Amino acid sequence: WTTTGELQFVGRADEQIKLRGFRIELGDIEATLTTHPHITQATVLVREDTPGDQRLIAYAIPTHNTDELGSSVREFLRGKLPDHMVPAAVLTLDAFPLTVNGKLDRRALPAPDQARRSAVTREPANEREATICAAFAEVLGLDTVGPDDSFFDLGGHSLLATRLASRIRSALGTELPLRTLFEAPTPAALAERLKPAKRARPSLRSVKRPTEAG
Repeated sequence: WTTTGELQFVGRADEQIKLRGFRIELGDIEATLTTHPHITQATVLVREDTPGDQRLIAYAIPTHNTDELGSSVREFLRGKLPDHMVPAAVLTLDAFPLTVNGKLDRRALPAPDQARRSAVTREPANEREATICAAFAEVLGLDTVGPDDSFFDLGGHSLLATRLASRIRSALGTELPLRTLFEAPTPAALAERLKPAKRARPSLRSVKRPTEAG
């Protein structure tokens, strides 16, 4: 309030954001991250490295660093937060970049390394796995995806999951319930789960409206 009785809105005092229809308090994710036994500091922000594709990215300073720590931290968060609050990636750093004033320099935080996270460890075992790998890569915007790569570890989220279900329905003629993707998030696991699935519902087609009698 000013001395003349006017209210001037200068911004939010918290860090609440809106992402894909959900209101998210970034501080809640950060607080949960620091309850992990191997995380000492954490910060979370929304990045849009690909135009139109906003994603939650977490940055953490660990007590010790390993290649698998980021994935294990995401599994830890899945057990404590709703899906829409789990970051698409958790990047571990030795220290946070700071401004000249000693504050966190969010602009200097690195972008997720998609190329490293999508490294293929083995070739698809069969044509079904290969088709699902191709669908993953197309939806996620990656060159290649391996049979054992997790959709969510590669940056997938609920909106992209819907696109993936549509792509698999077109490619395999099989319905993919979103719950199945959460339970079996790799191409290899999906290939097994989709084997007994029912055929996809037929595509809509235009027909002439019947004329009314009279």
